[in-house]
Amino acid sequence: MTQELTIHTEKETIHQVQFENDELTSGLLNGNSFDWDVVAINATTFHIIKDNKSYRVELLEKDSSTKSYVIKVNGKKIPLKIADQFDKLLHQLGMDDLNSAKVDELKAPMPGLVLKTNVEVGQKVAAGDALMVLEAMKMENVLKSPTDGIIKSIDAEIGKAVEKNQVLITFE
Repeated sequence: MTQELTIHTEKETIHQVQFENDELTSGLLNGNSFDWDVVAINATTFHIIKDNKSYRVELLEKDSSTKSYVIKVNGKKIPLKIADQFDKLLHQLGMDDLNSAKVDELKAPMPGLVLKTNVEVGQKVAAGDALMVLEAMKMENVLKSPTDGIIKSIDAEIGKAVEKNQVLITFE
């Protein structure tokens, strides 16, 4: 079974790889044929021989949801993003952003009292920024932004009680 991959590196270099066998040892790289010998040292480290040159390849980081990886080849770190034929099809159908659902509002995770608001309408925020302090069960809870965005409205008042799932902040 032929497997086709598109590999994007940190320098925005794009490589087209087409493997000709299930062992992933031969195929086409950017239109040129290749053969290599691959030996697994362990689950994340491999020894590869290609064109009489030896390479030690280690998988350092893996994010399956974004298909992002960081590998080390002979001591040099290389970030990669990989897309297969199914990713290409989803892109053609306009369905490639399904994992990045847009967050429009911040809701109260529990009933409580709004103690402080750290943002203003129109302010840009990044995911993880502290937006508001909510007191619940005599504890102060810092509510953080779930997304990057701009504050459209602040729907809770300082000193007022809120219910669970009540909208506190709306994003543009």
